[in-house]
Amino acid sequence: MDKKEIKIIEEITEKLLKLLDVEGNFEILEVKGDKEESLDIVLNTKDTGVVIGYHGDTLEGLQLVLSLCVARKLGRFIRISVDVGDYKKNRAEWLKTLALETKERVLSEGKEIAIPELKSWERRVVHLLLEGDGEVISESQGEGRDRILIVRPRK
Repeated sequence: MDKKEIKIIEEITEKLLKLLDVEGNFEILEVKGDKEESLDIVLNTKDTGVVIGYHGDTLEGLQLVLSLCVARKLGRFIRISVDVGDYKKNRAEWLKTLALETKERVLSEGKEIAIPELKSWERRVVHLLLEGDGEVISESQGEGRDRILIVRPRK
């Protein structure tokens, strides 16, 4: 990603935050080693709770709108993750613990276990953590808000 594209993303982010009446600053970080183009936007604001919203719903909506605006302007999709107040960072740590505990339960009980009510980025964290595991397999099933993550023993 070149400097011109980063500048465009900065401008879009600034406009969106201004429209939402959110004061603060942000940093754009390129994610290296990901299979697709990815950016992390770290937002620093005193309005953390407002930006995160109930169970992260507002943050997820902000991220979606930002991703769509950037895709439209650049003509291609770039995975954008927005974090504020270390919400996603802390949530990802909890998800890693959940994934490892679920793996241990699957192995000890010898049957699949469902993890319901995860957002798409949360399922992705679990999938990426378990994808190279030789003992269990993770997969998502269902549609929309009813989508669940299944962890089962590898046969």
